[in-house]
Amino acid sequence: MDTSSASSYTAKLIDGPLEGKTVATAFLETGDPRPRLELNTDKGKHYIYTRGAGLEFGADDDDRPTAVEYRFVETVFD
Repeated sequence: MDTSSASSYTAKLIDGPLEGKTVATAFLETGDPRPRLELNTDKGKHYIYTRGAGLEFGADDDDRPTAVEYRFVETVFD
């Protein structure tokens, strides 16, 4: 793995309660995008999103994406 590449990417939330928002997210240790995101709110709940099919790549030669789409799965109340 090329250690000079970016260590994070943009998670694009394409539906659900956070539709249209983006979140900076770290790659897994393997260099892959995360398969699932759990996003906490300040209102006693968190949203679960899973990785979708959409990937965006930058102009450089890095083989890791700069942005990844995520789809809403569920809301969990604490």
